[in-house]
Amino acid sequence: MGFALVAVPALILLLGPTDGVALANCAAGAICVVGLAGGGWRQVRAGAMVPLCVAAACTVPAGTWMTRQLPEPVLLLVMGGLVTVAVLLVMRGARVSALSGRWGAVAAGAAGGFMNSAAGVGGPPVSLYAVNAGWTVREFVPDALFYGVVVNVFSVTANGVPGLSGTKWVSVLAAMAAGGVIGKGLASRIPEKRARLLVLLLALTGGVTTLGKGVWGL
Repeated sequence: MGFALVAVPALILLLGPTDGVALANCAAGAICVVGLAGGGWRQVRAGAMVPLCVAAACTVPAGTWMTRQLPEPVLLLVMGGLVTVAVLLVMRGARVSALSGRWGAVAAGAAGGFMNSAAGVGGPPVSLYAVNAGWTVREFVPDALFYGVVVNVFSVTANGVPGLSGTKWVSVLAAMAAGGVIGKGLASRIPEKRARLLVLLLALTGGVTTLGKGVWGL
């Protein structure tokens, strides 16, 4: 989720809304697969994930359809607004009574699927659901990774693969690998609260910048 919140606004500004979101879907899905491959898949609670994933599968096409109907400035406004609101909600740790129980899972999954295919940021609704459901971090991480794999597979299927050259794909993979190594090295040196705040501030800056570009283009 941190990757999507930080990377999506920058990718949208660099590549445009369509390819930026498509690349974010591909990269986020790959990161989730790697996270689960380390053994996290054994801790996934399949029963809890069914309503989230089924609901997401139903709303991914709606997000893709919307992005294809809107002119680019309006699309930038929508994407920047979604990222900005998502970051602010995560920063507040908002609690919403409606996001609890099975119907809360359906609502969170549906919102996440729509946001992921439309703007590349499908994690915050699931995070808010987890907060309201009382999940621990240990419970949340493997389930969130599993949800990320599923929703990004559907999003890539709906949005397609970004039209990048072979050289750019190599650059993307190298950058992700380097970022992973650097992040792992810094993880034990930076306090968790400070790292979380830095990530959210970067994401908020990107969201507001994208929002501003959309306003400028109207």
